[in-house]
Amino acid sequence: MAEVIRKKRDFHHISRGWNWVLNLIAAVFAFLCVFPFLFVVIISLTDEKTLARDGYRLIPAKWSLEAYRFIFQTGDTLLRSYGVTLLVTVLGTLISLILISLYAYAISRKSFRYRRFFAIFAILTMLFNGGMIPTYMVVTQLLSLKDTIWAMILPLAMNAFYIMILRTFYSTSVPDAIIESGKIDGAGDFYIFLKIVLPLSLPGLATIGLFSTLGYWNDWFNALLYIENPNLVPLQSMLMRIESSIQFIQQNSANSSLSMTALQSIPQDTARMAMVVLATLPIVFAYPFFQRYFVQGLTVGAVKE
Repeated sequence: MAEVIRKKRDFHHISRGWNWVLNLIAAVFAFLCVFPFLFVVIISLTDEKTLARDGYRLIPAKWSLEAYRFIFQTGDTLLRSYGVTLLVTVLGTLISLILISLYAYAISRKSFRYRRFFAIFAILTMLFNGGMIPTYMVVTQLLSLKDTIWAMILPLAMNAFYIMILRTFYSTSVPDAIIESGKIDGAGDFYIFLKIVLPLSLPGLATIGLFSTLGYWNDWFNALLYIENPNLVPLQSMLMRIESSIQFIQQNSANSSLSMTALQSIPQDTARMAMVVLATLPIVFAYPFFQRYFVQGLTVGAVKE
Protein backbone atom coordinates (compact mmCIF):
# COMPACT_ATOMS: atom_id res chain seq x y z
CA MET A 1 0.00 0.00 0.00
CA ALA A 2 2.84 2.37 0.84
CA GLU A 3 4.48 1.66 -2.50
CA VAL A 4 1.25 2.53 -4.36
CA ILE A 5 0.99 5.86 -2.51
CA ARG A 6 4.67 6.54 -3.19
CA LYS A 7 4.22 5.82 -6.93
CA LYS A 8 1.24 8.20 -7.11
CA ARG A 9 3.33 10.91 -5.50
CA ASP A 10 6.23 10.21 -7.87
CA PHE A 11 3.86 10.49 -10.82
CA HIS A 12 3.14 14.11 -9.90
CA HIS A 13 6.75 14.84 -8.88
CA ILE A 14 9.06 16.59 -11.37
CA SER A 15 12.73 15.77 -11.27
CA ARG A 16 15.29 18.50 -10.81
CA GLY A 17 16.46 18.23 -14.41
CA TRP A 18 12.97 18.63 -15.86
CA ASN A 19 12.36 21.47 -13.42
CA TRP A 20 15.35 23.32 -14.86
CA VAL A 21 14.16 22.65 -18.42
CA LEU A 22 10.65 23.91 -17.75
CA ASN A 23 11.96 27.00 -15.95
CA LEU A 24 14.28 27.69 -18.87
CA ILE A 25 11.41 27.40 -21.35
CA ALA A 26 9.29 29.76 -19.24
CA ALA A 27 12.17 32.24 -18.99
CA VAL A 28 12.73 32.19 -22.75
CA PHE A 29 9.02 32.70 -23.39
CA ALA A 30 8.91 35.60 -20.92
CA PHE A 31 11.95 37.18 -22.58
CA LEU A 32 10.33 36.87 -26.02
CA CYS A 33 7.27 38.68 -24.66
CA VAL A 34 9.29 41.53 -23.13
CA PHE A 35 11.94 41.83 -25.85
CA PRO A 36 9.84 43.82 -28.41
CA PHE A 37 9.20 46.58 -25.90
CA LEU A 38 12.85 46.65 -24.82
CA PHE A 39 13.87 46.90 -28.47
CA VAL A 40 11.49 49.85 -28.93
CA VAL A 41 13.15 51.58 -25.96
CA ILE A 42 16.59 50.96 -27.49
CA ILE A 43 15.51 52.40 -30.85
CA SER A 44 14.04 55.48 -29.16
CA LEU A 45 17.44 56.09 -27.52
CA THR A 46 19.35 55.70 -30.79
CA ASP A 47 20.74 58.63 -32.72
CA GLU A 48 18.61 59.33 -35.83
CA LYS A 49 21.54 59.50 -38.26
CA THR A 50 23.05 56.34 -36.80
CA LEU A 51 19.72 54.58 -37.18
CA ALA A 52 19.44 55.66 -40.82
CA ARG A 53 23.00 54.51 -41.54
CA ASP A 54 23.23 51.26 -39.56
CA GLY A 55 19.59 50.22 -39.26
CA TYR A 56 18.08 48.64 -36.17
CA ARG A 57 20.65 47.28 -33.72
CA LEU A 58 20.49 46.02 -30.16
CA ILE A 59 23.57 48.07 -29.26
CA PRO A 60 23.61 51.22 -31.40
CA ALA A 61 26.87 52.93 -32.26
CA LYS A 62 25.60 56.21 -30.81
CA TRP A 63 23.00 56.87 -28.13
CA SER A 64 20.86 59.99 -28.13
CA LEU A 65 17.94 61.57 -26.28
CA GLU A 66 17.07 63.84 -29.21
CA ALA A 67 13.73 62.09 -29.84
CA TYR A 68 12.58 62.77 -26.28
CA ARG A 69 13.88 66.35 -26.45
CA PHE A 70 11.89 66.90 -29.63
CA ILE A 71 8.70 65.58 -28.04
CA PHE A 72 9.14 67.54 -24.82
CA GLN A 73 9.65 70.77 -26.77
CA THR A 74 5.89 71.14 -26.48
CA GLY A 75 6.56 72.27 -22.91
CA ASP A 76 3.67 72.05 -20.49
CA THR A 77 1.34 70.75 -23.19
CA LEU A 78 2.60 67.18 -22.97
CA LEU A 79 2.50 67.16 -19.17
CA ARG A 80 -1.02 68.57 -19.29
CA SER A 81 -2.08 65.82 -21.69
CA TYR A 82 -0.61 63.26 -19.29
CA GLY A 83 -2.68 64.76 -16.48
CA VAL A 84 -5.86 64.73 -18.58
CA THR A 85 -5.32 61.10 -19.57
CA LEU A 86 -4.59 60.10 -15.97
CA LEU A 87 -7.73 61.86 -14.71
CA VAL A 88 -9.91 60.33 -17.43
CA THR A 89 -8.45 56.86 -16.82
CA VAL A 90 -8.92 56.93 -13.03
CA LEU A 91 -12.42 58.43 -13.07
CA GLY A 92 -13.53 56.33 -16.02
CA THR A 93 -12.28 53.07 -14.52
CA LEU A 94 -14.00 53.75 -11.18
CA ILE A 95 -17.30 54.72 -12.82
CA SER A 96 -17.09 51.77 -15.18
CA LEU A 97 -16.44 49.31 -12.35
CA ILE A 98 -19.36 50.66 -10.31
CA LEU A 99 -21.85 50.51 -13.17
CA ILE A 100 -20.70 47.18 -14.61
CA SER A 101 -20.44 45.41 -11.25
CA LEU A 102 -23.95 46.49 -10.17
CA TYR A 103 -25.51 45.57 -13.52
CA ALA A 104 -23.71 42.20 -13.69
CA TYR A 105 -24.60 41.29 -10.11
CA ALA A 106 -28.28 42.03 -10.68
CA ILE A 107 -28.59 39.81 -13.75
CA SER A 108 -26.53 37.05 -12.12
CA ARG A 109 -29.05 36.49 -9.31
CA LYS A 110 -31.82 33.98 -10.03
CA SER A 111 -34.13 35.79 -7.62
CA PHE A 112 -34.16 38.89 -9.84
CA ARG A 113 -37.37 38.71 -11.86
CA TYR A 114 -36.22 40.77 -14.84
CA ARG A 115 -32.70 39.43 -15.14
CA ARG A 116 -33.42 37.77 -18.50
CA PHE A 117 -34.76 41.02 -19.98
CA PHE A 118 -31.74 43.08 -18.86
CA ALA A 119 -29.30 40.38 -19.98
CA ILE A 120 -30.83 40.35 -23.49
CA PHE A 121 -30.88 44.15 -23.46
CA ALA A 122 -27.13 44.21 -22.79
CA ILE A 123 -26.40 41.57 -25.43
CA LEU A 124 -28.38 43.48 -28.07
CA THR A 125 -26.06 46.47 -27.65
CA MET A 126 -23.19 44.19 -28.74
CA LEU A 127 -25.02 43.34 -31.97
CA PHE A 128 -26.62 46.67 -32.90
CA ASN A 129 -25.25 50.19 -32.71
CA GLY A 130 -26.89 53.54 -33.35
CA GLY A 131 -23.98 54.71 -35.48
CA MET A 132 -21.42 57.47 -35.24
CA ILE A 133 -23.65 60.39 -36.24
CA PRO A 134 -26.49 59.64 -33.77
CA THR A 135 -23.90 59.04 -31.04
CA TYR A 136 -22.22 62.35 -31.84
CA MET A 137 -25.57 64.17 -31.73
CA VAL A 138 -26.48 62.59 -28.38
CA VAL A 139 -23.13 63.45 -26.79
CA THR A 140 -22.83 67.00 -28.17
CA GLN A 141 -26.42 68.23 -28.44
CA LEU A 142 -28.54 66.18 -26.05
CA LEU A 143 -26.00 65.78 -23.24
CA SER A 144 -23.89 68.89 -24.06
CA LEU A 145 -20.65 67.11 -23.24
CA LYS A 146 -18.48 68.58 -25.98
CA ASP A 147 -15.15 69.94 -24.75
CA THR A 148 -15.53 68.27 -21.34
CA ILE A 149 -13.73 65.30 -19.86
CA TRP A 150 -17.09 63.51 -19.54
CA ALA A 151 -17.18 63.18 -23.31
CA MET A 152 -14.17 60.87 -22.98
CA ILE A 153 -15.53 59.01 -19.92
CA LEU A 154 -19.24 58.30 -20.34
CA PRO A 155 -19.18 56.73 -23.86
CA LEU A 156 -16.84 54.00 -22.57
CA ALA A 157 -18.34 53.59 -19.10
CA MET A 158 -20.60 50.64 -19.97
CA ASN A 159 -19.45 47.62 -21.94
CA ALA A 160 -21.80 44.69 -22.58
CA PHE A 161 -18.93 42.24 -23.04
CA TYR A 162 -17.48 43.13 -19.63
CA ILE A 163 -20.95 42.75 -18.11
CA MET A 164 -21.22 39.21 -19.45
CA ILE A 165 -17.76 38.33 -18.14
CA LEU A 166 -18.52 39.62 -14.65
CA ARG A 167 -21.98 38.03 -14.62
CA THR A 168 -20.41 34.66 -15.36
CA PHE A 169 -17.85 35.25 -12.61
CA TYR A 170 -20.59 36.07 -10.07
CA SER A 171 -22.59 32.98 -11.09
CA THR A 172 -19.65 30.58 -10.80
CA SER A 173 -17.52 32.04 -8.00
CA VAL A 174 -20.05 33.49 -5.54
CA PRO A 175 -22.05 30.61 -4.00
CA ASP A 176 -25.73 31.10 -3.35
CA ALA A 177 -25.22 29.70 0.15
CA ILE A 178 -23.17 32.74 1.17
CA ILE A 179 -25.84 35.16 -0.04
CA GLU A 180 -28.59 33.14 1.64
CA SER A 181 -26.64 33.12 4.90
CA GLY A 182 -26.37 36.91 4.72
CA LYS A 183 -30.12 37.23 4.19
CA ILE A 184 -30.79 34.92 7.13
CA ASP A 185 -28.66 37.20 9.31
CA GLY A 186 -30.82 40.14 8.24
CA ALA A 187 -28.46 41.81 5.75
CA GLY A 188 -29.90 43.78 2.85
CA ASP A 189 -28.98 43.44 -0.80
CA PHE A 190 -26.54 46.38 -0.83
CA TYR A 191 -24.87 45.23 2.38
CA ILE A 192 -24.45 41.70 0.97
CA PHE A 193 -23.06 43.13 -2.26
CA LEU A 194 -20.58 45.46 -0.52
CA LYS A 195 -19.46 43.26 2.36
CA ILE A 196 -19.72 39.74 0.96
CA VAL A 197 -19.83 39.72 -2.84
CA LEU A 198 -17.20 42.36 -3.62
CA PRO A 199 -14.44 40.88 -1.39
CA LEU A 200 -14.95 37.52 -3.11
CA SER A 201 -14.99 39.13 -6.56
CA LEU A 202 -11.66 40.97 -6.49
CA PRO A 203 -10.11 38.80 -9.26
CA GLY A 204 -13.06 39.43 -11.57
CA LEU A 205 -13.17 43.14 -10.73
CA ALA A 206 -9.42 43.40 -11.28
CA THR A 207 -9.83 41.84 -14.73
CA ILE A 208 -12.58 44.27 -15.71
CA GLY A 209 -10.64 47.14 -14.14
CA LEU A 210 -7.55 46.26 -16.19
CA PHE A 211 -9.56 46.10 -19.41
CA SER A 212 -11.25 49.43 -18.63
CA THR A 213 -7.95 51.06 -17.73
CA LEU A 214 -6.39 49.96 -21.02
CA GLY A 215 -9.45 51.16 -22.92
CA TYR A 216 -9.42 54.63 -21.36
CA TRP A 217 -5.66 55.01 -21.55
CA ASN A 218 -5.45 54.08 -25.24
CA ASP A 219 -8.58 55.95 -26.31
CA TRP A 220 -8.00 58.74 -28.81
CA PHE A 221 -11.06 58.57 -31.04
CA ASN A 222 -13.47 60.19 -28.59
CA ALA A 223 -11.03 63.05 -28.09
CA LEU A 224 -10.80 63.44 -31.85
CA LEU A 225 -14.59 63.74 -32.08
CA TYR A 226 -15.50 65.78 -29.02
CA ILE A 227 -12.44 67.73 -27.85
CA GLU A 228 -11.34 71.01 -29.43
CA ASN A 229 -10.02 72.73 -26.32
CA PRO A 230 -6.19 72.26 -26.37
CA ASN A 231 -6.16 72.09 -22.57
CA LEU A 232 -8.27 68.91 -22.63
CA VAL A 233 -6.38 66.95 -25.27
CA PRO A 234 -5.34 63.53 -23.85
CA LEU A 235 -1.96 61.90 -24.32
CA GLN A 236 -2.78 59.63 -27.25
CA SER A 237 -4.29 62.47 -29.27
CA MET A 238 -1.35 64.73 -28.41
CA LEU A 239 1.16 62.14 -29.63
CA MET A 240 -0.89 61.61 -32.77
CA ARG A 241 -0.80 65.36 -33.45
CA ILE A 242 2.97 65.42 -32.99
CA GLU A 243 3.28 62.52 -35.44
CA SER A 244 1.04 64.34 -37.93
CA SER A 245 3.17 67.48 -37.57
CA ILE A 246 6.35 65.55 -38.39
CA GLN A 247 4.73 64.02 -41.48
CA PHE A 248 3.38 67.40 -42.58
CA ILE A 249 6.82 69.04 -42.33
CA GLN A 250 8.43 66.20 -44.27
CA GLN A 251 5.81 66.15 -47.01
CA ASN A 252 5.92 69.93 -47.46
CA SER A 253 9.67 70.36 -47.06
CA ALA A 254 9.98 71.86 -50.54
CA ASN A 255 7.68 74.74 -49.60
CA SER A 256 9.02 75.09 -46.09
CA SER A 257 11.26 77.92 -44.95
CA LEU A 258 13.32 75.50 -42.87
CA SER A 259 16.77 74.64 -44.09
CA MET A 260 17.66 71.14 -45.22
CA THR A 261 19.90 70.70 -42.20
CA ALA A 262 17.07 71.58 -39.85
CA LEU A 263 14.74 69.15 -41.60
CA GLN A 264 17.28 66.35 -41.36
CA SER A 265 17.73 67.04 -37.65
CA ILE A 266 14.07 66.30 -36.97
CA PRO A 267 13.88 62.74 -35.57
CA GLN A 268 11.51 60.48 -37.46
CA ASP A 269 11.71 56.80 -36.53
CA THR A 270 13.21 57.45 -33.10
CA ALA A 271 10.46 59.96 -32.29
CA ARG A 272 7.80 57.39 -33.18
CA MET A 273 9.42 54.85 -30.89
CA ALA A 274 9.72 57.45 -28.13
CA MET A 275 5.98 58.10 -28.44
CA VAL A 276 5.32 54.38 -28.01
CA VAL A 277 7.48 54.36 -24.87
CA LEU A 278 5.78 57.42 -23.39
CA ALA A 279 2.33 55.99 -24.08
CA THR A 280 3.10 52.47 -22.86
CA LEU A 281 5.39 52.89 -19.86
CA PRO A 282 2.79 54.19 -17.34
CA ILE A 283 0.35 51.37 -18.06
CA VAL A 284 3.19 48.85 -17.72
CA PHE A 285 3.83 50.10 -14.19
CA ALA A 286 0.10 49.95 -13.41
CA TYR A 287 -0.20 46.26 -14.29
CA PRO A 288 1.45 44.89 -11.09
CA PHE A 289 -1.26 46.65 -9.07
CA PHE A 290 -3.87 44.43 -10.73
CA GLN A 291 -1.68 41.34 -10.74
CA ARG A 292 -1.78 40.84 -6.98
CA TYR A 293 -5.56 40.49 -7.15
CA PHE A 294 -5.17 37.75 -9.75
CA VAL A 295 -2.90 35.95 -7.29
CA GLN A 296 -5.49 36.39 -4.53
CA GLY A 297 -8.06 34.78 -6.79
CA LEU A 298 -6.15 31.50 -6.54
CA THR A 299 -6.75 31.36 -2.78
CA VAL A 300 -10.47 32.07 -2.80
CA GLY A 301 -12.16 29.16 -1.08
CA ALA A 302 -15.43 27.41 -1.79
CA VAL A 303 -18.51 26.59 0.26
CA LYS A 304 -19.54 22.98 0.74
CA GLU A 305 -23.26 22.45 0.50
